[in-house]
Amino acid sequence: MDAAKLAYMANQIARNFDAIGHDKAALATADHIDKFWDPRMKADGFRILDNDPDLLGPAAKRALETLREGHDPAPQTRATEFNAVNEGGRSDAG
Repeated sequence: MDAAKLAYMANQIARNFDAIGHDKAALATADHIDKFWDPRMKADGFRILDNDPDLLGPAAKRALETLREGHDPAPQTRATEFNAVNEGGRSDAG
C-alpha cells in the first residue's frame, strides 16, 4: 500500500482519539490497528517507521512502535471488544 495513504489512515485513527490524551490515544490506535489492519498493512506501517517516520503523527508513530515491540494492547474502546462464541451483548452490527 502507498506509504502516504497508510500513514494518513493511521493519523486519522489517532486523531479520533486525541481527546483522551496522547498515551491513551496511542494505545487506542495500536488496539485499532492490531484488530483491523491485515498483516500486510501492519508490515507496511512498520516500514513507514523505518523509512518515512515524519509521515506519522506522535500518537500514530507510538502506536506502531508499540505493536512492533510485540505488545498486545488490551481493548481500549468498546469498538474492539468482541463477543465470545455464543455470547450476547456487544455488537456494532446495528
